[in-house]
Amino acid sequence: MPTRRHFPRRTLAPLISALTALALGAPAAAAAPQEPPPPPTAIGGERMGLSGVQVAPLAGAPALPGDLTGRSWIVADAASGEVLAASNPHLRLAPASTLKILFADTVLPKFDRNLVHRVADAEIQGIGAGSSLVGIKEDLDYKVEDLWRGVFLSSGNDAVHVLAHMNGGVQQTVAEMQARADALQARDTRVVSPDGYDMEGQLSSAYDLTLFARAGLRNPDFRMYCATRDALFPGAVDRNTGQRGSFGIANTDRLLGKYPGLIGVKNGFTTEAGSTFVGAAERNGRTLLVTVMHPTTYQKVYDETAALLDWGFAAADKVTPIGKLVDEAPAAAETAPTGQAGGAAGVPAPPPHPSPTAAPVAAPAVAGGDGIGPVGWLGIALGLTAGGTVLLVVLRRRGREV
Repeated sequence: MPTRRHFPRRTLAPLISALTALALGAPAAAAAPQEPPPPPTAIGGERMGLSGVQVAPLAGAPALPGDLTGRSWIVADAASGEVLAASNPHLRLAPASTLKILFADTVLPKFDRNLVHRVADAEIQGIGAGSSLVGIKEDLDYKVEDLWRGVFLSSGNDAVHVLAHMNGGVQQTVAEMQARADALQARDTRVVSPDGYDMEGQLSSAYDLTLFARAGLRNPDFRMYCATRDALFPGAVDRNTGQRGSFGIANTDRLLGKYPGLIGVKNGFTTEAGSTFVGAAERNGRTLLVTVMHPTTYQKVYDETAALLDWGFAAADKVTPIGKLVDEAPAAAETAPTGQAGGAAGVPAPPPHPSPTAAPVAAPAVAGGDGIGPVGWLGIALGLTAGGTVLLVVLRRRGREV
């Protein structure tokens, strides 16, 4: 019967130590301690991640308004993307109906405005209690353009839900909105409901909402709807005459028609979010975007937006930009992001497909269940001289399985 050779521990110890050092890429005695990675830079620039008011005035720059109460706000140039001033722009807060900007940017390019849709009862069910409504009725026909007026003017959650069902359902639309936010590099945003209704975990930021508005305004239809002050909306059918009536709706944006040069975009209010507002205004060929989130009172969201727009137009050439509104991620553009506003020839992008789930990788079997024996270590040592890289890969894979 052959005898088994036993390697003394004192013989194996140096070998194992050397193998470990080589696998780590350097001799053990010379290994330098790893330095912690630098903190991640906020989207849009380092100062976008700092707390408090950020502004870099030059000579002659006007002072910022002194009575701002918004927990988060931003002033940016829509064309260049330069951020002129901000306060906590990446603070994640409940967005209220300003999230409808992302909904429109995602879904608006998908349907011709003259398309007629008959509303089913299921499409206007499941809307949050206390929601703002435009007054859609089941079993009646509505043009897509009427539905969008209901979204932009009346902030109608019923109009949002009908369009979401036309788009494949509420959950499909939520997934597409999240994909669109990701494509725009809006990393602060988590979409739970397409209408902005208070839902646990639904968050955005002044920075992200400004990205959504900037993208949406590139679509002429988006720009038209958010600038519409009033319209007639289809009503019910008169039982006596059989004729369908209509009723007037007005934009709930209190700055529209009052602030000179205001284009839109969208206001919002819920119990959780308080007041939020994203406004765009044009003056002397320059378009500015201002977002204000969670001021102390409802009216202040409009007062502070107007004050920041005034400051921005006066200070635009007298401050150094402190950040930038980033452009859409190139990878997203290559894969035709869902619902991209202003897409080529207005062709809507296809719905997103779920990512395939990777099959689990089976752990390599170890013969006998006793690990690598002395002879195995010796064989690895011989192989390492010719292929150290292979050993490194094997060791790293085993480390992930632990």
